[in-house]
Amino acid sequence: MMRILHAIHDFLPRHAAGSEIYAFNLCGELAKRHSVHVLAAEYDPARAHGTLTWRVHEGLPVIEIVNNWEGSFADTWRSPRLGAQLDHVLRATQPDVLHVHSLLNLSFELPALARARGIRVAATLHDHSLACPAGGQRLHLQERTVCDEIQPKRCASCFSTSPYHTQMAVGGLSRAAGRGGQWVGRTARWAARQAPGVAALFTRRVLDRTQPVTEVEIGARLDQLRSVFDAVQLFVAPSVSVADAHARLGLHRSKLLVSDYGFVHRSLRPPRGANPEHAQLTDAGRGAGRSPVPGEHYRATRAEGPIAIPRSPVRIGFVGTLVWHKGVHVLLEAARSLPADRYELEIWGSLETFPDYAMQLKVLAQDLPVRFCGGFDNGDAASVYERVDLLVVPSLWPENSPLVIHEAFMAGIPVVAARTGGIPELVTDGVNGVLYDAPSSAALANALRALLDEPERIIQMADRVPFVKTIEEDVQEWERRYETLMQGDLDSPAGQG
Repeated sequence: MMRILHAIHDFLPRHAAGSEIYAFNLCGELAKRHSVHVLAAEYDPARAHGTLTWRVHEGLPVIEIVNNWEGSFADTWRSPRLGAQLDHVLRATQPDVLHVHSLLNLSFELPALARARGIRVAATLHDHSLACPAGGQRLHLQERTVCDEIQPKRCASCFSTSPYHTQMAVGGLSRAAGRGGQWVGRTARWAARQAPGVAALFTRRVLDRTQPVTEVEIGARLDQLRSVFDAVQLFVAPSVSVADAHARLGLHRSKLLVSDYGFVHRSLRPPRGANPEHAQLTDAGRGAGRSPVPGEHYRATRAEGPIAIPRSPVRIGFVGTLVWHKGVHVLLEAARSLPADRYELEIWGSLETFPDYAMQLKVLAQDLPVRFCGGFDNGDAASVYERVDLLVVPSLWPENSPLVIHEAFMAGIPVVAARTGGIPELVTDGVNGVLYDAPSSAALANALRALLDEPERIIQMADRVPFVKTIEEDVQEWERRYETLMQGDLDSPAGQG
């Protein structure tokens, strides 16, 4: 049995994006045979900066450290207060292996602190947050362009318009307020959710008094990357795209392994490709005022014989965080040019995480056959995919290996997705889905319209979705890697699974 500490920028239940869900599933499976703890950060102005809280989430012990971003920009990636608390966590848990999922909201010093205690260190590269201080998407928020290169001057102008800069500014004001600082943070957090107009005014006032982040400060953060690359002994990238991006930053390929995620297989139905005969809807299944049973199809006849086509209207789905870089607005812009009687669009994601953006989406969706379905528990994912015929992934940033694509494939759902990042490594154009050029809403509309014109193609692509690696297989691979790390044999990391 090994003692393993997993470190991530935030965690369930409040945060339920792809990396958090994957880390939870991986830790849950590992915990069947090993001692596993999760270390996660949390922004919580109701608690003092640096506070440690020990809690349990579905059987997993979680150590939560409050990071309210109080201080300078340097404190966002190398905080003395957080460093001391992280070292305390290492002493308390005494792991054999530290598995880093993200250092955002934690500290770039964590891997070196672990190595100083003789702890082996591995990392999963979920995104670009080691290089991109504005969240890890490598998107310039002002210019709305992908950053092919990390340039400190451009990063400085971008960070100053990011939510992280606002959070840092509010944190600094909270610290300056002394004992009343927690009320400053609480008020700002409440306003962001309940009174966006007041929050915007408050944010402008705070930012007007805050020094912008400089090119030199961004450069110092990038320089610190070398210590992370040195301290971590093995990096696993789920896609070639994200592996290449980190290699260009200076990560030696001898430490770099490409291996995709594993998943919990719990779909309510087998992939359509497992059954050549698609279900035929009965008249009862088309009952008055009721949509066809999710996932079922009916037969049509052409001169060349019977074919299987989806229900009409075709149900299109989006699943994920409602945030600008996920491109939901691009999907709604594309939907406006589609025949409204031939599709339904279901958007699954919390409307409260980024309320300003959610409000913009609702405006764009007016008079369209669109339903905002809200968030859902991770355990209900299979039933969400049961409802749709086609998943759209309109991402604007260079995605790694999106969990939603794997989840769709496990449910037998083809995918229409932006040709960016690691997505083309999963979606083969015309085989198990369709690729289009991001960020063009016109290109997405053309891709969707072609499928609405020939809906039998949706079924044909569904029959060709690939097998998705299981979480059990993934855990076995990680166990071999951990064992190799503990044996001190890192000569051939690419041979570790």
